[in-house]
Amino acid sequence: MDANGGIEIERKFDVDELTPLPRLNDLPGVQAIAQPVTFDLEAVYFDTIDLVLSAAHITLRRRTGGDDAGWHLKLPEAAGRRREIHAPLGGDGQGEADAVPESLAQLVRVYVRDAPLVPVARLRTTRDVHALIGAGGETLAVLCDDRVRADRLIDQPASAAWREWEIELVDGPEDMLDAGQAVLAAAGILVSRHASKLARTLGDRLPAEPPQDERRPTPTGPAGNVLVASLGEQIDVIRAQDPQVRQHATGSVHAMRVAVRRLRSVLATYRSLVDPTVVQHLRSELGWLAAVLGGSRDEEVLQRRLTGLLDREPPVLLLGPIRARLETRSETDADTAGHTLVTALNTHRYFRLLDALDALVATPPFTATADQDARVVAPALVAKEWKRLRRAVHRAAETVPGPERDLALHEVRKRAKRLRYAAETAHPLNPKRAARVSGFAQKLQTMLGDQHDSVIARERLLRRGGVDAYLRGENTFSYGRLHAQEQQKAADAEALFWKAWTNRP
Repeated sequence: MDANGGIEIERKFDVDELTPLPRLNDLPGVQAIAQPVTFDLEAVYFDTIDLVLSAAHITLRRRTGGDDAGWHLKLPEAAGRRREIHAPLGGDGQGEADAVPESLAQLVRVYVRDAPLVPVARLRTTRDVHALIGAGGETLAVLCDDRVRADRLIDQPASAAWREWEIELVDGPEDMLDAGQAVLAAAGILVSRHASKLARTLGDRLPAEPPQDERRPTPTGPAGNVLVASLGEQIDVIRAQDPQVRQHATGSVHAMRVAVRRLRSVLATYRSLVDPTVVQHLRSELGWLAAVLGGSRDEEVLQRRLTGLLDREPPVLLLGPIRARLETRSETDADTAGHTLVTALNTHRYFRLLDALDALVATPPFTATADQDARVVAPALVAKEWKRLRRAVHRAAETVPGPERDLALHEVRKRAKRLRYAAETAHPLNPKRAARVSGFAQKLQTMLGDQHDSVIARERLLRRGGVDAYLRGENTFSYGRLHAQEQQKAADAEALFWKAWTNRP
């Protein structure tokens, strides 16, 4: 995929056929206006039949003509900004020349899921491009004078024609758009009522903006609002991180995994508010997705931990090919986990999970408890998580040191994490109390996370490192040394945990 493009910052204006161009030289920093260049453009827009991309303000098109012919995917980032990703005409070697390149289709899969992408509109545009030149000869922005002929291809096809102007920044500052808008407004030219050419083409078939969610959590509001708000936040994270995971962006797997775990945890805490069959199904499917994400994420963490161990060791103490062995094993396991993850993100199982999450937020199957005051229900549920954490700590304290203690402490960590997430959902109700509880739980989670990572690292050093090296007749001294260091780190982390627990708020 050609990932050229970047951030698109532009504004559109409605004009009629006889509207003359304003004096663009009056814009700050503009020294000259280049001679206009004319292009004949044709763009075919792709979406699902029910226009899920348009509803999400995403544009996917195939353009011919002009100096940017190719496939364009525009993803919204903020008001007036869109991230644009390109792919060449003729596909990317993964499909037919006229089909959406798989490299782009993957980036919208979290929206379209397994629905086919089909042509929904065709636009033919005669474009006169006026480049606004700065003092150093740089192009600050361009004004595009577009005469458009548009055809809607789905659901009662229709045609339309219009003229519009578009000012798009190139190397100019963002406040140049405000100045340009002011110049045009003085001439009676207003910002377009349409977000895009596609929106104008689709007309009344464009999906309506969803109503503002009135289920904002408040102390005297229903407890169900607390749950829905929390679920919605994490679903948005999944939607944002899915394309990043497919592009192997740094940190994306971790962010998506945390969102999935939060969803699963919050559903467990608030299970009394929702139909139990729905909760059971969703927690099961979220557990599956978390495990797939975990395979990739855990390998990232382990690889970074082992590399740190090796880098801190004096070279004289690294006997045999220990670095090459560990790095090769980590790279192999990371590649396998990454492939497994992307494969899972293209399955019907994943898509149906996304459907179910959307349905849960849109029309939650609440029980009567969800209608009770949030200030009564939420604190009681957080208190239950506190009790579960205390019981888990008590069991760990009674467990003999060794593998059984490690498992017990891992259970404590999971309980601390659930308490943290539960407290965070209650933040709108009592910010100070929620912050105090969640902060303490996060501290425990971090300490025991380090302890658990040490357990995993020791398993790799012993079973997949030292034992294999021994069987190959290689020196195992360095494996044993690193294993001992990790054992001490685990003991230190556990000691910090017990100290923190003794001084808990």
